[in-house]
Amino acid sequence: MLSLYHDARTPVHTVPAGAKLLVLAITGTALFFVPSILWLAVALAVVLGLYTLAEIPWRTTSRQVLGLTPFLVLIIGAQWVFTGWESAVLVGERILTLVLLANLVTLTTRTTAMIDTIERALGPLRPLGVRPERVGLLVAMTIRFIPVIREQAELVRDAQRARGIERSTVFLIPLLIRTLRMADGVGEALDARGLD
Repeated sequence: MLSLYHDARTPVHTVPAGAKLLVLAITGTALFFVPSILWLAVALAVVLGLYTLAEIPWRTTSRQVLGLTPFLVLIIGAQWVFTGWESAVLVGERILTLVLLANLVTLTTRTTAMIDTIERALGPLRPLGVRPERVGLLVAMTIRFIPVIREQAELVRDAQRARGIERSTVFLIPLLIRTLRMADGVGEALDARGLD
């Protein structure tokens, strides 16, 4: 399985997966209770500082931010129109900080370590019918297929450009068809291996 893991020996990489996921969950919740633009800017600066500490290349970081830009612009614009500029900035800071922190966890934690942690944490829920290995598989596939779907989107864009279509409103239709075909193939492979 391909991973988004960035291999390095840094203090951020050595933190156990469980601790990182716990910090991510607590921080993600806490960000929505911070009503100050200044304190959210400090939180964002701390996350960016962790990227430096983890020796993540700035090109990787900027690519993540650029990929998020269209969604941020849309969300911030809607917030600005309906609730004012202050609320728009707060929402933008929260989303950017949370996405960058989640991405940092992914870049500094091996997928196997993350899945093992989730499976161990869900172990006590077995008597309630929860199957931790299924949840672990779901997490692994989600992490794996995010970049795959992005690659598919780029292939669709390239195909449209080759046909002289720079901007198309039907971009999502071929991407959806490709994604559904890929999902069918994965479903059949899992079924063949006895995973219902």
